Amino acid sequence: MADKEIMATGRRKTAIAVVKLVKGKGRVFVNGKTFAEYFGNRAALEMMVYRPLALTDNQENYDVKVKAVGGGVSAQAGAIRHGISRALLKMNDEYKSVLKAEGLLTRDARVKERKKYGRKRARKRFQFSKR
Repeated sequence: MADKEIMATGRRKTAIAVVKLVKGKGRVFVNGKTFAEYFGNRAALEMMVYRPLALTDNQENYDVKVKAVGGGVSAQAGAIRHGISRALLKMNDEYKSVLKAEGLLTRDARVKERKKYGRKRARKRFQFSKR
């Protein structure tokens, strides 16, 4: 299974990332663009995405091809990280302890709370006037 591509899906908020791990040199392509072109100069997002590869010493071994939809850039980066972690786990079960200890296998289920009627947003109220 070393020469095949391994696919996994990662999610965060409303973002979904379908990740393919392919033998390569450690480059990340998101929606046909390089990581820098897609996310710009955001070092925090880059560190977030490369974290599972760095922990498992695979940063120079695999190229990551991603199709990301929904959410914002931060949520998409989180979804990519989740997808990479799940793909690495499919590749080698021995990575489970390392990835799980860092919390990379858990889907971040926090989503925006729905707006309630009679309110401005989910919890914010309209301005109250006594007189």
